[in-house]
Amino acid sequence: MTTQVILLRAVNVGGSVLRMAQFRAAIAQAGGTSITTIGASGNAVAEVKAGTSEETFARAIERALSRNSDPKVEVFTRTGAAWEEIVRANPFPQQAETDPAHLVVTVLAGSPPRESWGRLRAAIVGRESVAAGDRHAYIVYPDGIGRSKLTPQLIERQLGVRGTSRNWNTVRALERLLQP
Repeated sequence: MTTQVILLRAVNVGGSVLRMAQFRAAIAQAGGTSITTIGASGNAVAEVKAGTSEETFARAIERALSRNSDPKVEVFTRTGAAWEEIVRANPFPQQAETDPAHLVVTVLAGSPPRESWGRLRAAIVGRESVAAGDRHAYIVYPDGIGRSKLTPQLIERQLGVRGTSRNWNTVRALERLLQP
């Protein structure tokens, strides 16, 4: 068995409601065991059969959710090892320590082309900072996320790939769930 982190995109916000019992049931239908969720946040950790790829597991959860919920929910997964690497590679350790709510990791559906990171940085009009990962971005919102012009839509348009974001507090909470 291997561990995977499961992230849902845009659930329980803006009128899109998914009960966590439905979420856990979909993970189980997709082959997950030892499932732990964090509140009603669309975040979970589960064990899966060794050799199950992130993509295969994510699509299986999406299929299970589509049978039991509306609207269509996007699922992003990372192996436990990949998640721990996201934490270790954080290029903003000071912000992680002093302002973890404004440090965000955006998990991406794929690897953006290298040149797209320059486009994203050029599109920043505030004091935000962005650092590239392989299939994720680290973003600091020093003036807050809610009023920032660096929106999820802008990020996706510049990188050319969809994603879902979690603040550093949630990233670390998921990391703690990976510990035996």
